[in-house]
Amino acid sequence: MTIETQAHSRTVDRVETKQRTGHDAQVDDKAIIIAPTNPVRTDPFLVLSEDWFSSPGFEWHPHRGLETVTTVLDGVLEHGDNAGNVGALQAGGVQWMTAGRGIIHRELAYRNEHAHTLQLWLNLPARSRMVDTRYQDVLAAARPQIISPGATVDLISGTIGGVSGPALNHWPVQGAMVTLDPGATLEYVLPAHHRAFAYMINGEARVAGRVVRAGQIAWSDPLGRSQKDSTLRLAAADRGEQAKLMIYSGRPIAEPIAMGGPFVMNKRTEIAQAFADFHAGKFGAVPRQARLKHA
Repeated sequence: MTIETQAHSRTVDRVETKQRTGHDAQVDDKAIIIAPTNPVRTDPFLVLSEDWFSSPGFEWHPHRGLETVTTVLDGVLEHGDNAGNVGALQAGGVQWMTAGRGIIHRELAYRNEHAHTLQLWLNLPARSRMVDTRYQDVLAAARPQIISPGATVDLISGTIGGVSGPALNHWPVQGAMVTLDPGATLEYVLPAHHRAFAYMINGEARVAGRVVRAGQIAWSDPLGRSQKDSTLRLAAADRGEQAKLMIYSGRPIAEPIAMGGPFVMNKRTEIAQAFADFHAGKFGAVPRQARLKHA
């Protein structure tokens, strides 16, 4: 990856380790990577959870006022919503859903076998909370890759070096899956005014000089608007397996955030209204959609 203009080198402000919460009524196992305890500190990213499930998974439930980005790491994710979208995502696929004014959807393991996913909740500005709902399948085969010696950037959203990912955004977000061979280095380019995180899925690497191991997330806060671009230096450990990172960045929205269950708004009164609207049927009917037939 080349840099055409001088870019400011980033630092890592903090490294955190995911918290395993274990089995519950929906999943076989769960971990919280970004907890919604201090959303101002992580804005525009609100939640990142890792889920392993077979049955029952996440049956019909509503969302409003946010976008969810679900990455399938292993297995097959069966999904559907009350806008008529339905399908099965293989490992590597990404489901980018704009809940907007309100949607009802479900996420299940195909044939109740196994799905291993990462789900990221993205904040939206007040002007976009109630936009029309939208669903995007961002398939691995349709995504561009930026390849350099020992490193591959699988671009999902945003633009790097003139190459753009296919995801459509209501708020500018750059997102990619980055793979580094043992000992490889990469200067990963991202806007200076973005807040960024790098979640280590596999392996070990130094992120801006800080050691980050599998299951840890490194945060880099915005540098300000004085520079256009910045670089996050990645250096994989020179032993063992490849390092695989999920790297997302976005400009903080810097508006009040109210979270309640599956809804994200700007005020507590708007959360109450979301619950009232859902129960009044204003999100539409809960689908009676059959499960996908086995191939």
